[in-house]
Amino acid sequence: MATFILPFEKMHGLGNDFVLVHYKYLPHSLSEEELAKKLCDRNFGIGADGLIIVKPGSEGGDFAWSYINSDGSTSQMCGNGIRCFAKYVFDRGLTNKSEFEVETLAGIIKPSVQENGEIKVNMGPPILEPNEIPIKIPEGEAKRIIDYPIQAHDKEFLFTPVSMGNPHAITFLDSEDELNDLDLERYGKAIENHPYFPEKTNVEFAFVRDSIQHSDYIDLRVWERGCGATLACGTGACATVVAAQIKNLVSPDKPITVKLPGGELLIEWNKLENAIFMTGPAKSVFIGQIELEV
Repeated sequence: MATFILPFEKMHGLGNDFVLVHYKYLPHSLSEEELAKKLCDRNFGIGADGLIIVKPGSEGGDFAWSYINSDGSTSQMCGNGIRCFAKYVFDRGLTNKSEFEVETLAGIIKPSVQENGEIKVNMGPPILEPNEIPIKIPEGEAKRIIDYPIQAHDKEFLFTPVSMGNPHAITFLDSEDELNDLDLERYGKAIENHPYFPEKTNVEFAFVRDSIQHSDYIDLRVWERGCGATLACGTGACATVVAAQIKNLVSPDKPITVKLPGGELLIEWNKLENAIFMTGPAKSVFIGQIELEV
């Protein structure tokens, strides 16, 4: 068995961490799925929630990417990952544009590098139609689902599904203590794999502060499809704000701060453009190379 030296960069967005690799350095003997499993392993690899492969655009975009979860499954979109991608291509001199287009499985995503170093991303429109999320429930012909009951072990939750290019099931809890004390793995894993979701789902448990007064602040914990509990999830924050505004739990026309275990994101649903804008940090952790057996 031969060895292969692969250069990489480790980055994170609010603690949601990724290995970034330029496509020209990839070993041809490993599939993207196999490579993600090796690199993301926290004991025998670099350790990360996902692998991001930086590619040239082929359909009119400035760039393209592949995003692969740590378990080897492909995800259509990752909000924290796309901010890291944007910082990588800008800081490494792959573009001199501060705003550019990235081809993804969720369509063209448009990040822009702000003067303060944070990344603002036009995540496109939220998807609310059940067949497009996708979700299959007995009342699946409805145009929008709000507070649908789902049984997970000994608890029943009311969830609102939203897709941001990838599926999310959002549940709003009654108190901060309920959110903090929740067994995220037990209930998140059960909902992720529920038959309602043919492509599985990301799972969000949220608490809206002072919801009666239309708060602009949401506490959020996320169980991510394909990698489990993470410190942050950008698309999950976007989907949760959409669900909260649909349910009239937060102000309908202003940016909402979403607090995740790893930090805060600012999310705005621009109704005129029908687009979700996410603003938050992306950080480089280290650059290195890894020796792989191929």
